[in-house]
Amino acid sequence: MIKQIKISLVVILLFTILTGVCYPLAVTGIAQLLFPRQANGSMLHSRGVLVGSALIGQQFTSPKYFWSRISATVPYAYNAGASGGSNFGPLNPALMDEAGKRIHDLRQADSGNGARVPADLATSSASGLDPHISIASALFQVRRVARARGISEDSLRQIVALFTEGRQFGILGEPTVNVLKLNLSLDRVFIDEEGR
Repeated sequence: MIKQIKISLVVILLFTILTGVCYPLAVTGIAQLLFPRQANGSMLHSRGVLVGSALIGQQFTSPKYFWSRISATVPYAYNAGASGGSNFGPLNPALMDEAGKRIHDLRQADSGNGARVPADLATSSASGLDPHISIASALFQVRRVARARGISEDSLRQIVALFTEGRQFGILGEPTVNVLKLNLSLDRVFIDEEGR
């Protein structure tokens, strides 16, 4: 029996070193070597200042910026330490209230826009951190952003097209627009003296 306990302890120690030290170091090393930007969080900078990650959504409320999806994280929006959706079912009154408030806010910000509000602009994503919106959501906001920045809608549509990301591997999902990348581009192209 002592022999079996010794063998068990040696196996536990061996696999602890193998899976707890060697494997993580190897994976980290390979990631840093082959994909350094992604391995370090896909961080984005503006004028030398870190402004966020391309993987985590941010809240924009100024009419000069494209708005992200609603975040359901707590205790504050886009809390990367508390990823998770609201888990409200489609008939839940709280979901309807949240979507109604967002639609109201979008209509208030662009009162002349009679287009239908895309679903992803009125609801949160499963993670509550989604940095992307659909092309329809970006195009819905073009009129407001163009007016707030004093630029043509056609110019803004071209910028949206430049920042449209295709399907993953060419087949998965739908084309999307990364809101933070798009907004940073607007600040670079059209100098904005006001902050977010």
